[in-house]
Amino acid sequence: MYQDRIRRPALMDKVMSAQQAALLFKDGMTVGMSGFTRAGDAKAMPLALVERARHEPLRLTLITGASLGNDSDGLMAEAGLLARRLPFQADAALRRKINAGEVMFIDQHLSETAEQLRSHSLAPIDIAVIEATAITEDGFLVPTMSVGNSANFAQQARQIIIEINLSAPLALEGLHDIFIPGERPGRAPIPLVSPEQRIGTTAIAIDPARIAAIVITDSPDSPSNVLPPDSETEAIASHVIAFLESEVSAGRMTPALLPLQAGIGTIANAVLHGLIGSPFSNMTMFSEVLQDSAIELLDSGQLIQASASSITLSPTMHEKFMRDIDSYRAKIVLRPQEISNHPEIVRRLGVIALNTALECDIYGNVNSTHVGGTHMMNGIGGSGDFARNGQLSLFVSKSVAKAGGISSVVPMVAHVDHTEHDVDVLVTEWGLADLRGLAPRERAPLIIERCAHPDYRTQLRAYFEQACLRGGQTPHVLEAALSWHVRYRDGQSMLS
Repeated sequence: MYQDRIRRPALMDKVMSAQQAALLFKDGMTVGMSGFTRAGDAKAMPLALVERARHEPLRLTLITGASLGNDSDGLMAEAGLLARRLPFQADAALRRKINAGEVMFIDQHLSETAEQLRSHSLAPIDIAVIEATAITEDGFLVPTMSVGNSANFAQQARQIIIEINLSAPLALEGLHDIFIPGERPGRAPIPLVSPEQRIGTTAIAIDPARIAAIVITDSPDSPSNVLPPDSETEAIASHVIAFLESEVSAGRMTPALLPLQAGIGTIANAVLHGLIGSPFSNMTMFSEVLQDSAIELLDSGQLIQASASSITLSPTMHEKFMRDIDSYRAKIVLRPQEISNHPEIVRRLGVIALNTALECDIYGNVNSTHVGGTHMMNGIGGSGDFARNGQLSLFVSKSVAKAGGISSVVPMVAHVDHTEHDVDVLVTEWGLADLRGLAPRERAPLIIERCAHPDYRTQLRAYFEQACLRGGQTPHVLEAALSWHVRYRDGQSMLS
């Protein structure tokens, strides 16, 4: 069943069960696991480690690319396996442990983790667990549906455990472009000047001597959990499309636009879906994740090339992608996340960055991670990599949450992930605020009138008027700036 997947005969004696491989782990180790937005994650080893942790002391620092699928993060957290977790997660059970202070979570820009490992700012990887489609004759690893940090883990780990996933078709080979930046100082520029360009190898170079175990699995990735577009996300998409049309009319870009980036999630997916049938053509993507909408755009012919670090699809779209993978291979490139999110490349390509906000304030600061300023949701992910370095940085959000009890536009965000300096455009279902070239006192009225829900505009106007009486470049009433969050905490509504 797996002989054609392990093409280096000397490695056949490394095949063992996940339970046997789990005995290689020791309490206090730092572990790197493949996986990025529920794609390409290890399937068997997390479960085997959970079983060990239920019967003996075993606490690990776990580093991944981004979120894991198959409820792995939650199962590991509930078993007490995770002492420390980075750089991103999206699991409700793990989130509870993080917010209770039981798991130490380091929220990082996704482009930075590999750099911090390389510079030894983080503890070295003791064991890397990497899902692969196959091992080549040279001992290279062919990834599955994501690359993430796998190439860096493989390069740096003392020992490597490979999960060969039989559910990943061999036709995935050739989809990937593995490039690792050189050492500092004296690192050469990354020679990538267009999204479709390939600058590396199709598989991950690895020292076969460090392969400690090979585990055979046959489990698909978890499907995407994004919701279909609704009237509000469709309205957001229409505002974004109208804005991009105005950019073309102004001569700032062509109908091909600039390379698109879209964060993971329902709203970003819906906005990209809205581009189908738009007046734009010959578009490209330089993003971190490809969702259903990216595949639909490729099918429409409007999107001609897409570069990312992972592919996360619904069951129906996943089936179609696998069925037609030969045609997609020429249009899609999967890269290590330190390349897909690299500031140098994002700035060079002039990416249009589209990401989701939990809340924004009247001056354009964005909170994308902390509910109420204290409780972690998922993490900053790659949004900062693109927001600060792209040519255009758009943040989208529905104007209210919790049945109207929370306004997404507030006087002051309770936690800042993206400062006003990195935010060009804010969009809700009510409208779009183009903040470029505006001072803080000019931004506030625009955000209030264009983006805030009508139920909250009177309160926001009153706050801004009172703040302006206090003066300042960025006027605030400090004793009232976070009162909206306190009001919701105490009464489940920000309305006064």
